[in-house]
Amino acid sequence: MLRVLMLCLVMLLVCRSVALASESSVIRLTLADAIKAAVENNLAVRAERYTPAQQEAEYQKNRGIYDPSLQLLASYADTTNVSSFYLSPPDRQADRSTQLNAGLSQLFFTGGTATLGFNNSYNRTDTTIAGGLDSYWYSNLGLTVSQPLLKNFGREATELAIDTARLGKYSSIEQFNTRLSAIVAQVCNEYYTLYSLREELEVKKVSLELARKILTETQARVKAGVMPAMEILNAEYGVASREKELIDAERAVSDQADLLRQLLQLEPGAELLIAETPSKALYEVSEQDQIRVALELRPEIRELKRNLELLELQTRVSNNRTLPDLTLSASAAATGLAGTYAKDVDRLGSGEYPNWSVGLALAFPLGNRAAENDYRKNRLKVEQAALRLRNQQELVSNEVRAAVRAVAANFKQLDVADRGRAFAEERFKAFVRKAEVGLATNKDVLDVENDLAAAKSNQIKAQTAYANAVTQLWKVTGELLERQQIRMVERDVEQLYRQVN
Repeated sequence: MLRVLMLCLVMLLVCRSVALASESSVIRLTLADAIKAAVENNLAVRAERYTPAQQEAEYQKNRGIYDPSLQLLASYADTTNVSSFYLSPPDRQADRSTQLNAGLSQLFFTGGTATLGFNNSYNRTDTTIAGGLDSYWYSNLGLTVSQPLLKNFGREATELAIDTARLGKYSSIEQFNTRLSAIVAQVCNEYYTLYSLREELEVKKVSLELARKILTETQARVKAGVMPAMEILNAEYGVASREKELIDAERAVSDQADLLRQLLQLEPGAELLIAETPSKALYEVSEQDQIRVALELRPEIRELKRNLELLELQTRVSNNRTLPDLTLSASAAATGLAGTYAKDVDRLGSGEYPNWSVGLALAFPLGNRAAENDYRKNRLKVEQAALRLRNQQELVSNEVRAAVRAVAANFKQLDVADRGRAFAEERFKAFVRKAEVGLATNKDVLDVENDLAAAKSNQIKAQTAYANAVTQLWKVTGELLERQQIRMVERDVEQLYRQVN
């Protein structure tokens, strides 16, 4: 008895584990879950996410022009010279010098630079003519400033590389959002396509069951002598053709499920259960409102606007570079000179030996064709970019109009498909009644049932097409990402950039 109880317990545990395993291999998937999985796991999306982060690195690199620069110099020189005077023998002169210098440079947004330098040198001269030894320390602490007044003056000219990288980062974000929008739209379409194919598979199963039922009844009637043997062939042909359709439908479902699994990066063995059906509710839209929204939200238009902004900036800078190069230079320093370093530093700190200078330098290439043609080239690029933006805006407007019409047309198709199925069902019932009294053949019934299956399929396809039309409208207006709240912003780029050590 105890062995029987233990055996029953083991069987119960095995059955439970099998049930749990089967449940774990089934994924009940909502559309929101599918979109989330694609955004987080899709390999194409994950790969594209790194491009804006690379642009962030480029932006931060160019901001490095404002990092102070520290210069250190240590050198030693030993030279021996031979001098000769008229009516005198040649004399030997040995010079030794040591330098220990430090400097700190800083660039300003005006385009000017300032350098603070502290220079020290120790010099020793051994002159045989004098017959003695001479050595001294010389130090200098000073500030030098250089500022362009015409060409390369101002923040725009100084920060051109920074602004180029910044606008390039914004453009890459919009490119990513364009790619992301396409992936989200594809997920929605593939999700509802799988729903449609599963529903059509059920229709094929029902159609096959009905054909088999007709075959069984026909065989019985032929055996009873009520129907001719020819009707069996018609019924068998109906079963065979529906078996083929069922096999094709099962393969289509499997292929579509694999496609969706790859898109969402789900485990290959899991069965996908579609938890949502396409909505049949009327989606009312205003064409002009949708065009206005699209011109504001479409990532492609935002990207072109960023490119136009960058070209306008480059045009202003190239116009600045056609000016003469007029540079203001100024310097001020305190110096010291003594036989010992301590006394040298004391004299340096006293400020009794100041040096200062100020000057202007002008340089202007005659003709200046290089700078002028750079400016003309950038002006042409600006006009070209403006035309491309206008062209894209017109293309987007046409896409929105077509999408709005598609939504309206597909909603009307829903009603047509519903009425077509209702008519097909009534027609099928009528032929079944005729066949029962011998007024219709099996071929007639199977043909009418085939029309009913086609009507059911049309209804499913119309419902899916309407949902896809709404998705396409949201995609062409740029609303798709806003509705899912998954648009990439600059903060996301900075976060990914900081994750890399």
